[in-house]
Amino acid sequence: MAINASIATVGLVKFDGTGNFGLWQRRVKDLLVQQGLVKALYGKTKKPEKMTDDEWEELDMKAVSTIRLLLGRRSHVRCHGGELNCRDLVESREKIYVQIPHEQTASKAKVDEDKAMMLLTSLPASYEHLVTTLLYGKETLELEEVSGALLDHYQRKHKDSAESSGEGLVVKGYQDRGRKKDKDDKSARGRSKSKSKTVKCFKCQKKGHMKRDCPEWNKGKEESSTSVNVVADSESDGDMLSVSSSTDGLNNSWLLDSACSFHVTPHRNWFDTYRSINCGSVRMGNDATCTIIGMGTIKIKMSDGVVRTLEEVRHIPDMRKNLISLGTLDSKGYSYKSENGIMKVSKGAMIVMTGQKISSNVYKLLGNTILGGVAAVAESEDDDTLLWHMRLGHMSERDIWGPVRTPSKGGAQYFMSFIDDYSRKAWVYFLKNKSEAFAKFKIWKAEVENQTGRKIKCLRTDNGTEYRDGDFLKFCEEHGIKRHFTVRKTPQQNGVAERLNRTITETARCLRLNAELPKIFWAEAVDMACYIINRSPRVALDGKVAEEVWTGQEVDYSFMRIFGCPAYVHISGEDRSKLDPKSKKCIFLGFKKGVKGYKLWDPVAQKVVISRDVVFDEKSMTKAFKEEKSQAAESSNNIGRSTVQVELDELESQSNEEPHSNDQEQDSTRSDRPKRNKRPPVRYGFEDLVSYALLTSSEDPSTFQEAIESSEKDKWMEAMVEENESLSKNKTWELTELPKGKKPIGCKWVFKKKEAVSEKEGERFKARLVAKGYSQRHGIDYDEVFSPVVRHTSIRAVLALVADQDLELEQLDVKTAFLHGNLEEEIFMEQPEGFKQPGTENLVCRLKKSLYGLKQSPRQWYKRFDSYMIQIGYTRCEYDCCVYVRILEDGSYIFLLLYVDDMLIAAKSMCEVNRLKSLLHKEFEMKDLGAAKKILGMEIRRDREARKLWLSQKNYIRKVLEKFSMLDAKPVSTPLANHFRLSGSQCPKNEEEIENMSKVPYASVVGCLMYAMVCTRPDLAHAVSTVSRYMANPGREHWNAVKWIFRYLKGTAEHGILFSRQPRTNSVVGYVDADYAGEVDDRRSTTGYVFTLSGGPICWKSTLQSIVAMSTTEAEYMAVAEAAKEALWLKGLVKELGLNQGGVQMHCDSQSAIYLAKNQVYHARTKHIDVRFHKIRELIVTGDIVLEKVHTSENAADMLTKPVTTAKFKHCLDLVNVSSL
Repeated sequence: MAINASIATVGLVKFDGTGNFGLWQRRVKDLLVQQGLVKALYGKTKKPEKMTDDEWEELDMKAVSTIRLLLGRRSHVRCHGGELNCRDLVESREKIYVQIPHEQTASKAKVDEDKAMMLLTSLPASYEHLVTTLLYGKETLELEEVSGALLDHYQRKHKDSAESSGEGLVVKGYQDRGRKKDKDDKSARGRSKSKSKTVKCFKCQKKGHMKRDCPEWNKGKEESSTSVNVVADSESDGDMLSVSSSTDGLNNSWLLDSACSFHVTPHRNWFDTYRSINCGSVRMGNDATCTIIGMGTIKIKMSDGVVRTLEEVRHIPDMRKNLISLGTLDSKGYSYKSENGIMKVSKGAMIVMTGQKISSNVYKLLGNTILGGVAAVAESEDDDTLLWHMRLGHMSERDIWGPVRTPSKGGAQYFMSFIDDYSRKAWVYFLKNKSEAFAKFKIWKAEVENQTGRKIKCLRTDNGTEYRDGDFLKFCEEHGIKRHFTVRKTPQQNGVAERLNRTITETARCLRLNAELPKIFWAEAVDMACYIINRSPRVALDGKVAEEVWTGQEVDYSFMRIFGCPAYVHISGEDRSKLDPKSKKCIFLGFKKGVKGYKLWDPVAQKVVISRDVVFDEKSMTKAFKEEKSQAAESSNNIGRSTVQVELDELESQSNEEPHSNDQEQDSTRSDRPKRNKRPPVRYGFEDLVSYALLTSSEDPSTFQEAIESSEKDKWMEAMVEENESLSKNKTWELTELPKGKKPIGCKWVFKKKEAVSEKEGERFKARLVAKGYSQRHGIDYDEVFSPVVRHTSIRAVLALVADQDLELEQLDVKTAFLHGNLEEEIFMEQPEGFKQPGTENLVCRLKKSLYGLKQSPRQWYKRFDSYMIQIGYTRCEYDCCVYVRILEDGSYIFLLLYVDDMLIAAKSMCEVNRLKSLLHKEFEMKDLGAAKKILGMEIRRDREARKLWLSQKNYIRKVLEKFSMLDAKPVSTPLANHFRLSGSQCPKNEEEIENMSKVPYASVVGCLMYAMVCTRPDLAHAVSTVSRYMANPGREHWNAVKWIFRYLKGTAEHGILFSRQPRTNSVVGYVDADYAGEVDDRRSTTGYVFTLSGGPICWKSTLQSIVAMSTTEAEYMAVAEAAKEALWLKGLVKELGLNQGGVQMHCDSQSAIYLAKNQVYHARTKHIDVRFHKIRELIVTGDIVLEKVHTSENAADMLTKPVTTAKFKHCLDLVNVSSL
């Protein structure tokens, strides 16, 4: 009665085999949910652990009876006796009553392929992917399989329960992070055992399996069916996720599949990188299992000639087709759309893949896989990032720019730029004289108003006379155009246009120089630069492209080419004879406005030609930006360029600041000095141009205007207000009239985002008001300027004591430190931008306190801080004047280290640390950063229980590797290999070699390496010392050595110094060594030494000796003497830090050098040695130095004098506790 009541309540009618089975099925499930019987639908394998078998049987029987009561008479006839539980009963009904033509499903006879095809073609568009799978997954179609697949697809789309598993072409797999199902888990099959016993094979007429599973049917087949699912999770329901065709013509092509979970290929030889994995299995249409055995990357050359890398491709040998997962691309930020039989995959505004529809909604990728060694060549020639970086003009708003010293080919000496403030769309026009500005404006006005149907409402320009022309003003007045003019000497009021001119000129210069074209082509470069800028993402548009915002249409990049690249223009048959060449070599100059063709320069005919039938040779351009090339590749770098017989002039000394057309007064303080010919440095070459472009794209604001227009303007304004309040609070200046005869210096805002240095703060936005101290005059505006900072050795020595004695270590920062210094000279400065007080615009600031940028500011700040520390009872160390020490009542020490405005405080008692902090806060405006985590780029990590402290620069090193495009370099085990025999003979010897090496950022790279070496990396000392000898004129082999060091850093980025508690008395210990006549050019020897404290290195050096040694003994003796000087200084320092240091123990592996240092019996052989080296003898006698013999294999300084083997190098690092954390 209860059941009938429930049926009546929900309004269910009995199912008699007609009508909508799916709707009836969902309602039955809802009824079972209400009655608490729904668990029976999932089978006994899902039985709750707390439920007994008897309780489950009772639940299952109730569910079966409920379902049978809702079946009509005709449906009851179809019930089988083998259906003993609820799950089997439901599955048997699902298989029979599918929503397809009833007369086809009722038939149990064999149905021919034509009827199956008719069924598929009658399906709606929502079944598109399933139809594709079935059509191309089997050689023959059978109605039973088609019906089963349709039913599975229908159930997956409409079932509410995620636990139901359909029958069809299902794959069960798992990824690396997935969970593998047990082998005896039957739920993955989707077919009940009872049902499989009643199935009859159409091939052998036996029960228990279907024709597709028949051994006789599959016997002799070389390949199994290839309709598969690639399912990312082993727990998934088995959606149909990929398609594979049996058409042989597609075996070597890629298919774009929107349902595949990941990229798949059966070809092992296609992989560029590969690793074997156990990544699950794929179940085929005939229940055969295919295993995923590997994963890697594959290079594909796209239709636009760019080689791109397909990542995380699964290797399934039994697959017959190659699938690209559009879902995977979508998850990585790519988008795709199809139109007119073409599918385009894009990222942002750039199309990266193109597919063509071949049949039945299958899209074939237009591109070819690059195999094996060919991939390496193709990658170097057509690298995606580099190629597009060059096509887009080495990516890094306006008025009139010019004049130029070299007129363009058309005679232009100026260019005039317009920019739409909303879309940031730019236009350029070329002028022979400024008087043409009005005419060009009318042309531009007519064009934009006609294209948009909108009127120009406002025009902002500078105060140039060409803009204040009477006809110009009258024309704007008649057409209702409001005019805005900038105030004199304030070009920032037209900042959008001024910045555009600078961007155009910088991009144009880069394009022209890269193409090695003479200056006469500057106009073509400017025109191309504007074209590129309009199609580049803009920060002001939140990453959108100006051209798309202006037109509302997507930009097509497929026709973009590198400016200045060689191009082969087709010569029509009318213009040539049968024996003439079919093409001629030209140079690509851009695009002709209004013409669907390319603009090219014919160097032979000396004229510009327009053509659409062009073949471009961009490879010769990209090769010039590759470093590791063979001589053959280098000789082909200039293919096509030698035709243009021109030589680059010297770079113009054009100002890249804010150009003005109107004449303005110049500051006599700066303009009366002679001007040198400014030549901008070539900072980056080869692939480093790519990294430079990426780095500059996320720069901090460089001007006040950029800061207040940026997306983070509120934070920058907050930082400027904070700085201004600090200046006012400190009474840094007073406003006054400028005395007659005095010249005020300028000032500017400097902006910087700073990383968090402690756990108490996040990323900091800092704004500094900086005086333009470069205009100060010696003897008038300043006198002494020297200011000390704490030495890195002192920092490491204190940190070593912190680890050994378990001291507290805190960090502080002085806000506006330089403002605390008192000025001794009278200096006047202009008011800061953005903070001029109303009514005082004509006044200037008379500085009372020092300010950032003034030459004497660091010295004045140090003098003020030093006097205060002495006043509160601290002692300035004699061996490092930026280390302050005080002995407390309990006999312990408290230390303070000062590096400009950064401080470290170390003491045993936290109370004493807080007391010192309080005193500093009373005198200066301080920022408490808490426990020290980072100082001068060195990261500090501590394990206080074990009394260990690590010092490393892993983040700095990774940034350097990324900056110079070496993040993916292959690691090596030593910083300099034995095969490098660097010498001056390897320096460039002709102009071509010098020109090529001038593009290499050698000095910048060595400077970055040197900073890492000075701070935490003694293992780099010898290598960096060697390559730094050739900074004035580096050669190709020197550059290869630098890259080798980068490769070593790639594998040891986390290396650092470990300080720990010492079991015995803590003291300074040294190692010293020399390499006799190791320098190739003048045969000088190399000195190397390292000193340790608390087990870790605190001081090290690798350097050439000043004179040529005449023997190994002499070289070792001079090295010992050099190390002794450093040992004497260290002894004095640690003694001031409270360490009871006796004589410094120094280890040397030369017995003869030790004998020579301890006595003078070898006078005949040593009389030529300079007397200064004999100081070591006195130090040994006084006991300041204790010189001991050590075996060569145990001398840690060996790695500082020459390249050593990997095993020896690692042992040396172990001796001084340098390793990864």
